[in-house]
Amino acid sequence: MTLHLSQYLQLTKPRVVALLVFCAVIGMFLAVPGIPPWRALVFGTLGIWMASGSAAAFNHLIDERIDKLMARTQRRPLATGQLTPRQVLVFAVLLGIASMLVLALLVNPLTAWLTLGGLIGYALVYTAYLKRATPQNIVIGGLAGAIPPVLGWTAVTGQLHAFALQLCLIIFVWTPPHFWALAIFRRDDYARAQIPMLPVTHGVAYTRWHVLFYTVLLLLVTLLPALTGFSGAVYLGGALVLGGGFLYYAIRLLNPPDEFFAMRVFKYSIVYLMALFAFLLADHWLMPPMQGAGIALQRAV
Repeated sequence: MTLHLSQYLQLTKPRVVALLVFCAVIGMFLAVPGIPPWRALVFGTLGIWMASGSAAAFNHLIDERIDKLMARTQRRPLATGQLTPRQVLVFAVLLGIASMLVLALLVNPLTAWLTLGGLIGYALVYTAYLKRATPQNIVIGGLAGAIPPVLGWTAVTGQLHAFALQLCLIIFVWTPPHFWALAIFRRDDYARAQIPMLPVTHGVAYTRWHVLFYTVLLLLVTLLPALTGFSGAVYLGGALVLGGGFLYYAIRLLNPPDEFFAMRVFKYSIVYLMALFAFLLADHWLMPPMQGAGIALQRAV
């Protein structure tokens, strides 16, 4: 029983989902001054976690053939035969239904519908179609992974807002350089599985330039919260320092010192996103005048 629980937990991709839920929780705290209502915080976090885990389980199910061919994924429970496709399907469906019930009944319908859209976008649109159809798969499909802070915001406020969409845009633009760095390092895996990732279809040099382009674009996009009054000097300083670090990695990737450098870029990108959202939260609490201006703008809209 313990072994099966561990395998089911692996289906939810705990580390990936932890980052998504972290961004969602930050979205909750940014949506209101002070501490969000406990009901939205607890049940919103639970529902978003379960929906993300369901999407991850569907990803395992759809990618079973691919996972068996790739060194990075060969040890997944379904790929090794430790779980059957039927077990994974039942788990994914039940977890998805539970998440919708929690969000619809204990949070609000808007968050439930948006979460369902994100689940479908990742599990079906990206995993089942885009991933195999185009080297721009991660760009187009990245929207599903960028939605968590919007879900956190709507869980607390019950409505969409331009500030929440800024958070979504940041993750959307962050996703390509983050994932392409991994794809460069794992390009042989993707080629073996016949997945048209950019390094496979257009080469590593072409992909490195795209990583740099999107990193520059990301640096510009991360200035939006400060330019629109959503955040203040604490966030702006952090965003510039973190963005400068990402830009250094992207430029260095054009002529890397070794093959493993792409993985260092990938790992930095994870730290970058967590730290960037942490700076947003710190600014929210440490710069009340600027945050007050943001809330006033929210109410005016």
